[in-house]
Amino acid sequence: MISRRLASALFLIAACAGAPWASAQNSYISKAAITSVVTTEQVRAELLAWAPDGVEPGKPVWLGLQLAHIPEWHTYWKNSGDSGLPTLLQWTLPAGVTAGEIAWPTPKKIPIGTLANYGYEGTVLLPVPLTVAPGFNAASLDVRLQASWLVCKKECIPQEGEFALKIPARSSTGSSSSLFAATFAASPQPLAGTGSRVEVSANTIKVSLSGLPAGIQGKTLEFFPETGSVIEPAGAWQQAWQGAVWTAQVPLSAQRTESPRVMPVVVALDKTAYRVEAPVKGDWPAVAAAATVPPALEAALKANAALGASPTGASAQPLTLIAALLGALLGGLILNLMPCVFPVLAIKVMSFAKEKSRAARLTGGLAYTAGVVLSFVALGTLLLVLRATGEQLGWGFHLQSPAVVAALAFLFTLIGLNLAGLFEFGSFLPGRVAGLQAKNPTLNAFLTGVLATAIASPCTAPFMGASLGYAVSLPAFQALAVFAAIGVGMALPYLAASAVPAVARALPRPGAWMVTFRQLMAFPMFATVAWLVWVLGQQSGIDGAGALLALLVVMALVLWSLTLKGRSRTIAATLSIALGAFSIWAIGQNVIKPVEPPAVASASGRWQAWEPGRVDQLTAQGQNVFVDFTAAWCVTCQYNKKTTLANAEVLADVDAKNVTLLRADWTRRDPAVTAALAQLGRNGVPVYVIYKSGRAPVVLSEILSVGDVRAELAKL
Repeated sequence: MISRRLASALFLIAACAGAPWASAQNSYISKAAITSVVTTEQVRAELLAWAPDGVEPGKPVWLGLQLAHIPEWHTYWKNSGDSGLPTLLQWTLPAGVTAGEIAWPTPKKIPIGTLANYGYEGTVLLPVPLTVAPGFNAASLDVRLQASWLVCKKECIPQEGEFALKIPARSSTGSSSSLFAATFAASPQPLAGTGSRVEVSANTIKVSLSGLPAGIQGKTLEFFPETGSVIEPAGAWQQAWQGAVWTAQVPLSAQRTESPRVMPVVVALDKTAYRVEAPVKGDWPAVAAAATVPPALEAALKANAALGASPTGASAQPLTLIAALLGALLGGLILNLMPCVFPVLAIKVMSFAKEKSRAARLTGGLAYTAGVVLSFVALGTLLLVLRATGEQLGWGFHLQSPAVVAALAFLFTLIGLNLAGLFEFGSFLPGRVAGLQAKNPTLNAFLTGVLATAIASPCTAPFMGASLGYAVSLPAFQALAVFAAIGVGMALPYLAASAVPAVARALPRPGAWMVTFRQLMAFPMFATVAWLVWVLGQQSGIDGAGALLALLVVMALVLWSLTLKGRSRTIAATLSIALGAFSIWAIGQNVIKPVEPPAVASASGRWQAWEPGRVDQLTAQGQNVFVDFTAAWCVTCQYNKKTTLANAEVLADVDAKNVTLLRADWTRRDPAVTAALAQLGRNGVPVYVIYKSGRAPVVLSEILSVGDVRAELAKL
């Protein structure tokens, strides 16, 4: 019976709630006692010292911040390239001691999509020389450092740390001497470079360096200008040797903001590097005007930010709690029309058709409403608690976990097989449990509400987006009221139908048709499983999706074997359960093992991957930008992608307005995407935004229509 299978749903959904959240990205540093070491999830930072002759005037004294990055993460050089920020060190030193500039080690070029940055991976030491004035006679040198750095992979996380170190003034400090020596050896060595120069033309600069050592002549060198915002770091460039003179043709940046008369440049070969200050010959072209925001618009944006408003347009007004509650209620109502909820309609319709007692229908409607509302409140509570601990999460966060996706796939397969008639829960449950289930239809209705929330929550309906984004900035009680309002809206149609006798009279009488209808309703469940397997494939790859399908087949085999009778049941069940245990041991880890997401692409190659700072860079160049914040588990996102965003008229308008299309994938937890959504006043997907230089971003409706998109594009 359908009513009996709902008890098992409670156990599986409870198991989903126990998914491992501890691995989620954290972008903050906990406050602790100030020491010489600060550790984050991406970087281990340590303040080091080297004073071989003690701290005395005229003696070498060096401090250095060592940054040890985990694989694939990096920080930046003094010229960070197309994006990023250099590490900043602010020293607090006793009187008579001053700190110099960072003696920057040689960086490496780090391609990021179509951009290129200059920075450091692995472990790097940033050394700083100290000057000790005559008269310094303290017993020790007490050092305090406030450091800030930007660490990036595909997302970027600003981090900072406070460090303290006590250096004895009358004895040698040399435990880190080998680290400083290795850094000095790998750092650019200064060259006079007599005869070197930089010649400026309209679109390029020609660099000519003389006096480079014979050992690197004729070799292909790396090139790093110390002055930022002059060249295109990712642009194509050429280099050649003219005898002992190295030359390079390097493209000028279209957004150049500097016009130096002397350009310090670094050239490197493996671990050998040289620094030359080359005079500039010729006149620089006019610099690009810095992208600015009109004062009135800037004031409006600041006001919106202070009030927690969503920048949905120049005339956007900050939400009030009442507006957020109404938006949540309307969003919950519309949620019943979203594809996410269609499979659960099978459970609703079947239970509704069976019940002819008005009092029982009303009780069931109230229980279903309680299940939906309490589930939304529970999810909201979990979201707020995790965000308060530093987790970068948003609405639909549970489907960012492969374990939860797999658990839901097992649940809906179980429901589908039950609806199809493969088995009855009553045949597996002890007699008392089965009897208790049959006597508690109210509990079944409540669990139906829990199940409906579990599968519907990844969707964001119109009006819900702004309300959810506003809710997470409210005090806990008010935020939970918004989540509860979504649940009330979603449950309201079913509650109203259970209270209106006319609805019951319109239903056909129970009969043989219900068996056929029940079997038919198995197919929406299996369709949901197909979607969940596809979602898992985006997270755990083809191996994960294949492993899940294999385990679902084994589960069906186990259930079938348990329906047999006599000796056949014993043999088949034993073998199938053993096969299930072996399958879980052999391939189960593939289901929850994440893989790197594929690069964003489409058949036409129109879409590019969204990255932090990419929108600002494009709009600064005068480019219009459309960003699709999406996720594989968001059915609404996929529907919009296949319809409106693939519409020929929309794409023609995109081309006509020279709009760059960016796609921000939130299938897995991504703190950078979460932060970008928060800046827009949103907490879930889908979100569609149009950016244009000099105006506030325009956030479109969650349900995209061709007309709405074309109307906004026409305003560009």
